[in-house]
Parts: sequence; structure tokens; C-alpha cells
Amino acid sequence: MTRDVVGLALIASFMTAMASVAQRRAAAPAPGEISFSWRLVVFLLHRPVWFLGILSMILGFVFQVEALRVGTLSLVQPIIATELVIVFGVIALHDRHRVRTRDWLAAVGMVIGLGTFLALARPSGGHSHSSSSMWVVAGVSTFAATGVLCALAYLPGRGRTNPSAGRKAALLGIAAATGFGFVAAVIKELSTHLSQGPSAVFANWSPYVLLLAGAASMFLASNAFQAGSLAASQPGLTIVDPLVASVLGVVLFGERLDHGPLTLAGEALALAMLVGSVILLSRSPLVRDEHSPAPSPPTSPPTPPAQASWTPRSLRRAAPASARSSIRSLAPHPP
Repeated sequence: MTRDVVGLALIASFMTAMASVAQRRAAAPAPGEISFSWRLVVFLLHRPVWFLGILSMILGFVFQVEALRVGTLSLVQPIIATELVIVFGVIALHDRHRVRTRDWLAAVGMVIGLGTFLALARPSGGHSHSSSSMWVVAGVSTFAATGVLCALAYLPGRGRTNPSAGRKAALLGIAAATGFGFVAAVIKELSTHLSQGPSAVFANWSPYVLLLAGAASMFLASNAFQAGSLAASQPGLTIVDPLVASVLGVVLFGERLDHGPLTLAGEALALAMLVGSVILLSRSPLVRDEHSPAPSPPTSPPTPPAQASWTPRSLRRAAPASARSSIRSLAPHPP
């Protein structure tokens, strides 16, 4: 069963990576003045590649639901974080001279850090449902966290300067990831009702909250993709999602994580590796813009036109008709 869960989660990871790449290509050309506005949604509706991203996201959602139906939230969501390596692979294929060795080290370091944390924590157990009061607390906390992150994304910097594109993309990506972590918890709740038939599914609150939370998270993700490069938004979007989902798995569903003294030390090292990889990636040129134009070759100065010969014949050729009489008057007359 664990092998099946890992396989389903990896397929979901591939589909969500393709969704991120397609949505970034759709949102990147949007003008800056429609940022964080519903006009951005109107703009995206005219971009066919955006619908490809939506289709990939739906397929990823289907595989994610199936993985969560038989696996724990703390197991499935970290595996989906491998989409970061897939995204960097796509960027490297598209513009390979922009991806450096340290970028690959940072991307792989994030995945190894998460994988090590997962292997040490060994999430297990848990129950299928949570109380209504706990869901309310989780929903309000998620909404508050995303609101603070969005405010920080557009907060002016020192000297009242406008926030950089990389900062906006990164913070909006983290805000979207927080929402997607909550969405994963709602999917876990919804998956337990699928075997009871459509009437039980639609009589429950989870599909309606899923639609609202999913739409809001997608809106934040689209703004993150529009604000800056994919390499700026994707790390936070990939890493924070499983972390939030793991916390909600423990709080809402009672999933247990190993927390012995030696295990806690290993988990701390894994998280330190994760944070260090994020910092390393944040200093990469990819975070500024993965589509920066290559410098154009220097052009040689224009060759000055050849100086005309000042003979009477060349003057007669070059001068306008109105000046030819003056030229003839200056020429010597035969005796």
C-alpha cells in the first residue's frame, strides 16, 4: 500500500509541476497594473496555455485525492514537493545556460531535506475526521496567515520604494502554498466520503469549502506567477504546502510523528538543510528572472560615407539643378 501511495503522489507531483509551468507562461505577459485584481482572471481566460495548466492541476488533484484516500496527509504532501526538481528541469531545457550547478544543488537539497524529515518523522496513525470547532480554527488561521503574507508582499521597502518582483512572487507563492496546504486537509476529509456515494459527498461541507479555498489559492498562485519568475515563486509554493499540510494532519487528524531525542536532532538538521537550500536558491539569477534576454553582441560603429571628390564634374553630378549654374560660372572659360 505504501508503494501505491508513493506512486500516486509522484504522478500528482508531475501534474502539479506541469500546471505551475503552464500557469506561469500564461500569467507572465499580464500587465503589472492588473496585479491582484480580478482583471487578471479575465486576462488568463484569453490564454489557451492557462487552460492546459488548469487541466494539469485537475489531474494532479485526482491523483492526490486517490493518494490521500489510502495514505496519510503527512506522507503524501511532502512527496508532492518533488515537483520542484521537475520545474527546474523544465527551466533548464528551455534556457539551460541560466541554470547553474548551485541552483540544482539548492533544488535537490530542498527535496532531500524534506525527504529526510519525512523518513525520520515517520507519520502514521490518525483518524478520518475532525471536529467542527477544529476546522473553524484551522480555516481562520489559514485565512489570517495568507492575509498577512499578501500584505507583506505589497508593503513598500526602505525609502518607500516599491517591493521587488522577486519579493512579491516569493511571498505570494508562500501565501498560495498556505492555502493549498489547507486545501489538502479538506481533500483528506472529502476522500473519506467518496465510498459513501454522491449523496453523502454533497451533503457534507467539504466539497463547498474545497471549491472556495481552491479558487482563492489558485488566484494567489496566478498572482505569484504574474509578479515574478517561476524560480522565485515555486520554492515557497512547493515547500510550504507540505509543511502546512503536515501540521494540519497532526492537529486535525491526530497523525503521529516520531519525536525521540535523536530523531528530533535529525529532523532539525533536515529542516536546516531545507532552509539553507531555500537561501541558496534565493540568491540565484533565476529568482530575478528566468527569461532575461542574453546580451546582444557589440555592434561596430557605422562607416562614414566616402568624401566626394571636389572636381567640377563630381560637383555637377551631386549638386541640385538650381546650383549647377553657379558651378558653371566658377569653371574657367576657354579663350
